[in-house]
This record gives sequence, C-alpha cells and structure tokens, in this order.
Amino acid sequence: MSSTVLLLYTVVLSNIQQNTEVCGYPLSIFFIVVNEFCERFSYYGMRAVLVLYFKYFLLWDDDLATSIYHAFVALCYLTPILGAIVADSWLGKFKTIIYLSIVYAIGQIVMAISAVHDITDTDRDGVPNNMTFHIALSMTGLILIALGTGGIKPCVAAFGGDQFQEHQQRQRSTFFSVFYLCINAGSLLSTIITPILRAQECGYNKQKCYPLAFGVPAALMVVALVVFIIGSNMYYKAKPQGNIMLDVCKCIGFAVKNRFRHRSKQYPKRQHWMDWAEEKYDKLLIAQIKMVLKVLFLYIPLPMFWTLFDQKGSRWTLQATTMDGDFGLLIIQPDQMQTVNPILILTLVPIMDSAIYPLIKKCGLNFTPLKRMTVGMFLAAMAFVCAAVVQIQIDKTLPTFPSASQSQLKLLNMGSNPLTVTLPDNIQVQLAAAQASENYFEFEEPLITVSVSQDSGPKVTRDIPLVMDMRQTLLIPSDINNTWTLCNDTIAKPSQGNNEIRFVNGMNIPVNVSTTGADFGLIEPSFYSDYLLIRNGKAIFTITTVHNGTQSCEYTREFGYGSSYTFIIPSSFSYGPNCDTSEVEDIEPNSVHMALQIPQYFLITAGEVVFSVTGLEFSYSQAPSNMKAVLQAGWLFTVAIGNFIVLIVAEIAQIPDQWAEYILFASLLVAVCIIFSFMAYFYTYIDPAEIEAQFKKKEDEDYDGQLDKTETEMVKKNSSSHHDEDNIKQTAM
Repeated sequence: MSSTVLLLYTVVLSNIQQNTEVCGYPLSIFFIVVNEFCERFSYYGMRAVLVLYFKYFLLWDDDLATSIYHAFVALCYLTPILGAIVADSWLGKFKTIIYLSIVYAIGQIVMAISAVHDITDTDRDGVPNNMTFHIALSMTGLILIALGTGGIKPCVAAFGGDQFQEHQQRQRSTFFSVFYLCINAGSLLSTIITPILRAQECGYNKQKCYPLAFGVPAALMVVALVVFIIGSNMYYKAKPQGNIMLDVCKCIGFAVKNRFRHRSKQYPKRQHWMDWAEEKYDKLLIAQIKMVLKVLFLYIPLPMFWTLFDQKGSRWTLQATTMDGDFGLLIIQPDQMQTVNPILILTLVPIMDSAIYPLIKKCGLNFTPLKRMTVGMFLAAMAFVCAAVVQIQIDKTLPTFPSASQSQLKLLNMGSNPLTVTLPDNIQVQLAAAQASENYFEFEEPLITVSVSQDSGPKVTRDIPLVMDMRQTLLIPSDINNTWTLCNDTIAKPSQGNNEIRFVNGMNIPVNVSTTGADFGLIEPSFYSDYLLIRNGKAIFTITTVHNGTQSCEYTREFGYGSSYTFIIPSSFSYGPNCDTSEVEDIEPNSVHMALQIPQYFLITAGEVVFSVTGLEFSYSQAPSNMKAVLQAGWLFTVAIGNFIVLIVAEIAQIPDQWAEYILFASLLVAVCIIFSFMAYFYTYIDPAEIEAQFKKKEDEDYDGQLDKTETEMVKKNSSSHHDEDNIKQTAM
C-alpha cells in the first residue's frame, strides 16, 4: 500500500513540476537557457584560442594549424546530422543531450590536460619532451568535443520549444529570441575572457596558460551539464517519432533505383525523376521532397561563403599576431579581435531589420532574399580584399631573412672610437662608436674578407666564415687587434608578441644583467648574452659589475610587440643615475595596428547578417513544415564543406604570400557570387503551405469520390438483393 502511495505522490509531483510556470513561462526553460549559455561559452572560448595553441604550444606552422582548425570546425557541423537522427529515431532529445554532453565535457577536460606542458617537460626547459602525447590527447579531445557540440546542436533549441503548450505561442517566440541572445552572449564573453586567461603565465617555466584557457570552458561545460540534469523532473520529454531525414533519404534512394531499373526507352518518361518513387511513397511526400531539392540546389554555391567566413578564427587571428594590439587603455590579444564579430552582430541585426531593409523597400527596390544573399557573399569577398591590403602593409614591416644559399651579416662597433669597415666588392661602412650598421649585408659566399681601420691607423684584415641561411653579427672590440666575435642572430620574428633581447658587453670586465623574470647572467668582456624573451610594456634592466666594489645602475625601456634588440654596453660605460647604453634594432616591432582589422570584420559580419540570417529565413519559407530539419542539415553541411575547402587550399595550394591567398579566396567568392546570382534569377518562389493544401484537398476529393462510389455500389447491391428476394417470393407463391 505504501509503495503505491509513494508512486502516486511521485507522479503527481512530477506533473506539478512539469506544469510550473514563472511569468507565463515553463520553469524548465530557464535551465535550458542557462545550459545553452554555458555550452556556447565553453565552445567558443575553447575555439578562440585553438589556432594559437596549435601554433605556439604544438609548434605547428600556420598552414597545418589552419588545416586542423578547419577540419575540427567541419566535423562540428557534420555531427549535427547524426545527433538529429539519434534523437528523433532512438534516444529522444533529452537522453541525447545528456549522453553527448557527457562526451562533450570529457573532451573539454582532455583538451585542458593536453595543454599542461609540465606533464612531459621532465627537464624543466619549458618545452614538452613528448609532443606526441600532447598531440594525441588534443586530437582525442577535439573529436569528443565535435561529437558533443555537434550532436546536441539540433536538439537543445527544439527541446526548449517542446516545453511550451499550445496557448504559449508568444512565450515560445520570446524563448527563441532569448536563446539566440544567449548564443551570442556566450560567444562574446568567452572570446573576451579566454584570451586573457591564455595570456597569463603558469607552470614551472611560466609559459602561456593554455591549461587555464581550456580549463575554464571545460568547467563551464560541466556546469551546463549539471544545470540541465537538475531540471530533469521539470521537462516535457517527447518520445522519439522517427526522423524525417531518413524517410527523405529512403524515398530519394528508391526513386533513383527505380529510375535506373526503368532506364530503357520502352518505359515512358515522367515529369520529374522523383516521380519514380510513386510506386511506393505518398505523392504528398514526393512533392515535399521536390520543394526541398529545389532549395538544396541553391545551396551548392554556398560553401564558398563559409570558406571565407570561418577564417576569422584562423588566418585572421594569425594575422593579428603580427600586429600592434595597444589601444591605449586596453591591450588587445590577437584572439580577442574575434569579439568584434558578435558585437557587430548584436548591433547590425536590429539596424538591418528596422532601418536598412525598410529604407530599400521605400526606394522601390525589390530586395528579395536571394538578392540579399548575393550581396552578403560580395561583402565577404570585399572583407578579404581588405585583409589582403592589411597583409601587404604588414609584409612591408616584416624582416627579409636569408634563403638557404645566402647569409646576412651586421657589423657592430663595441669601442668608443669610430671605425671604417671594408667588405667584399670594396663596400665601405662607417661605424660610429657603440653603434651597428643600419642594415644586414647579404652574401652568397661562405667565406668573406673584412678589413677594419681606426682613424688613420693601419687596416686589420681577416677572413670571416659565414653560415648559410643565418643572420650573424660581427662584434668588433675597442682594440681591433683583439679577437673578433661572430654571433648568431635570431632568424624568426618573436612569437606571441614577445621581444627577444640580448646584451653585448664592450667593457674589459665582466658584467651581470638582469630584469624581472629574466637573468642574462654574467657576460664576459667583448662577448654577448643569449636572447631572452621580454613581454611588452616597461622593463627595468639592472646592470651590475663586481670590480673594485659592487656598482650597479638601472636601464628602463618600453617594448612593443614582436621586436628584437641588441643593447650595447660600450667600453666607455660609466655608472650613474641612468645607464649609458645604446641599442640596435635587429627586428622592428609590430607597427601595423590591429584597428586596421576592424573594416574587414565589419564587412564579413555585415555579410553574415545579410547572408546567413536571410538564407535561413528564405530556406524555411520555401520548405514544407515537416522538412525544416532536412534544410537545417543541408545548411550545416554547407558550413562543413566550406571548412574543408580551406583545408584543401591551405595544404595543397601552398601559396607563399598570404595576401595572395586572401585575393584568391575573394576572387573565388566573387565568381561563385556571379553564378549564384544567375541561379537566383531563374528561381521561382513558391508557397509550400498552398501546395500542401492543394494536395490534401485533392486527396480529400479522391477520398470523397471513392466513398461516394462505394456507397453507390452498396445501394445497387442492396437494390439487387431486394429484387432477388421479391423474385424468390413470387416463385414461391
């Protein structure tokens, strides 16, 4: 008896929880909204720093980092098809979200673990000793994340819509608006916060903190899962009713096979190849598939738009690493520039809907959805033209490093007197005291002869062996008869906005140089220190000697991003309030400002608003009510294909100049834009509801006609039966 009462109480409590409303909304949707915000924060936060993780932690080059990034994004847009089929045909939306969220959270945790370099950094030099371990972990994590985020993508919004009853249409509409807002809010906040976390230093060797940048999104995904589970008893959980995509695929497959079996000329042609499915499938379903195929045909050129659009998270982020992010009060990280996109979306969507489109309509222009999409594609192409122009400006500031058959040499005078240096081909260089030559000299010979003279004194001539594919500096001491030192210079622009700094000691006594977080150690007379990485901002260097008592002074210098300097402590160096040092700029800092990326972000976002929002609206207006999922799958599939195109171009084309690659993509999209405009010109807009109504009316008329025919036959049969009975009676009489 008690178990029956308990069961009854549980059922009643469950019904009360499911019907609980707050301000007219089901209580359950608040858990769904919080879940969506946390999940989107988790996904976009991880994705914001992903390409830099590939480049700077896994040490991949730009092309490989871009390729793997877009392969991951493509997989994220392929798995929703699988998630929709599993949810509608097997597990239901609730269980699918739960199970795949667990997979998702595990993937995020694995990703965070893969970024802990101390796990395999046994010699504590800041570089993992077993990079294969980290690559394997990160790839496993990304596959799990793609399965999770893609699998739940088609389920969460639809599951939220299921919570509303028929009398809550207005609340349902508001829910979807809030749901979309949560997506953008999660994206915006995560792309602001996770790059800040990445820029922190953690671990034994104080490396960039990728574990924290991946760990916070992982924690948010766990929170999303827990919040969703807490609301479990409040949800309305619709049972799986089959997936329309499977029915569509079966119908198309049968039509193709049936047409192939009847390919002989003895069989009459049919108006449409889908009509070959009439032997097995309902005419209404076939008509609905025809409408969907008509829209899917227009989808063929669309992947090219996504090819360009999704590069804002890869190529454009890598472009930002070579730019100056100092905005005065704010220091913007390269991966934070992506926040411009969600900010502009939230700004441009209402402006387009309330101002731009009505204004165009008032001007008497027929700005149809397909025309809008064409304009969106053109805007995206122009965004890449802007990116190419910015890249050309960046390339002008980048150093030209020697090729495999060349070497580059710089001359540096450590003394307090000017020098005259004679190079091959009788090239004479005047070096002031404690200064270096302005530029590098290029040589194709592995051995050159250099002569040095001081004032009107005799020349000192020596053979200098050079290393091909290297930059080197020849250190000439104050006494030119002493040993000349040849040191190797950096041959790559410093990564992650750091600055490579070294000191040259021109004095005849050892000197120690140190700064916060870096110690250049003891530098011997007429020698140089190793390069050390110094972050942007103010750095205070302490120069100390222990000779006839300890003497020290401080040298303060502001650094930008991505530079390399050699600081000379001259032979005439004296201690005082300010250290008297001179500097040589080996690689100039990033001088092209990140603000120049804003126009390309504006154009690509305007293109997204005009293309993506309009495209979904058009697709839904042209498809039957029960085929929305098919079009959603087709739309997501175009995104996946677009990302695969980036992968192919990055790995196969191997274009040496990045600006040329941007122009290539812009040109391809313009060509596709022209093709799409022709396709749009010949497209005829339809009203799916009206066509479905005509089919249903025809079916009803056929049914009524069949019913009338049956009734007539029954009347005739009854009349005949009565006539036979009368004949029998007359015979009997």
